[in-house]
Amino acid sequence: MTDQSPPALKEIFNLQRLQHIANEMSAVYPPFDAKGFVQHASQDLAGLSVMQRMARVSESLHAVIPLDYAQTLKLLYALAPRLNSGFVSLFLGHYVASYGLDDFKRSMAALKYFTTFGSAEFAVRAFLLKDLQRTLEVMQQWSLDANEHVRRLASEGSRPRLPWSFRLAQVQADPRLCASILENLKADSSLYVRKSVANHLNDITKDHPEWVLDVIESWSLDNPHTAWIARHALRSLIKQGNIRALTLMGAGARAEVKIHQFQVEPAAIRLGERINLSFTLESTTNAPQKLVVDYAIEYVKSAGHNAAKVFKLKAFTLGAGERHTVQRGQHIRDMTTRKHYPGQHTVHVLVNGERLASSGFELIG
Repeated sequence: MTDQSPPALKEIFNLQRLQHIANEMSAVYPPFDAKGFVQHASQDLAGLSVMQRMARVSESLHAVIPLDYAQTLKLLYALAPRLNSGFVSLFLGHYVASYGLDDFKRSMAALKYFTTFGSAEFAVRAFLLKDLQRTLEVMQQWSLDANEHVRRLASEGSRPRLPWSFRLAQVQADPRLCASILENLKADSSLYVRKSVANHLNDITKDHPEWVLDVIESWSLDNPHTAWIARHALRSLIKQGNIRALTLMGAGARAEVKIHQFQVEPAAIRLGERINLSFTLESTTNAPQKLVVDYAIEYVKSAGHNAAKVFKLKAFTLGAGERHTVQRGQHIRDMTTRKHYPGQHTVHVLVNGERLASSGFELIG
């Protein structure tokens, strides 16, 4: 069997996709210079990242369409439903952010429309940077919209630490700026929206953990949608063993358990191979208890020291005197966010934030 790596994410914007965009643009605008667009967009394509390729598409459209911003937007409105990828539609928002900053109302309406085909979460941040208060007022209205994509944009676009984008320094410094948006969405019926709200709140925990805890403590967690958001919003604090966060999840008390037969197998692996964790939890109390079970791997770093990364396992209720076996497998391979180095890696079991067992494996160079 051949081990083939999946295509790089940037290949979403490959030559075939550029030709697709050119063809569809020609269909809605017959004078479109399709050849010029593809030549401009494909220049040095191999060396561009996915986000650079996305931006290049927007810039190339601007370069070959001899119309003003308002006229070009009308064409992009017609183009949006013809695109064959939601991710590819990000260039529509990029066009708005690049050429429509001085046409606020028209641009906000365009982002609201374009986000329904993919997302405009990156584009709206340019407007937040230029005029924070005015843009947040519009986004607050979006948070009440009937369309889940628009509601998600209100939360996702205003995240203080949105991945692949710049940080919103003012929002990072004062989370109250987006409090009304989060409040409007705290029990949203859409999982797509709830994930965004949880991620937004999790971002805030990196800078203002007590503020997030205060907010969630003020919510009624009887609503299952709100409870879902709270659980996922607090994931970083739970991994850190934060007592208030664990208490909100019903697991603030010290776990009364024993851990049996904690094993990490095999004892030695090479990069790309898999480790398997297994252990049994035994209750030592005569009452049910809520447990949050995680594990941490102390990765060897380039300078020779170790740095721990916590991973979620499960949260459940362990009955009086019960036993529960936990198993998990994990591949050890390099990623864009983590490079592995040879050496002994320690693995810990964490129950309600407390380290209760340790083992490990060796990564062979």
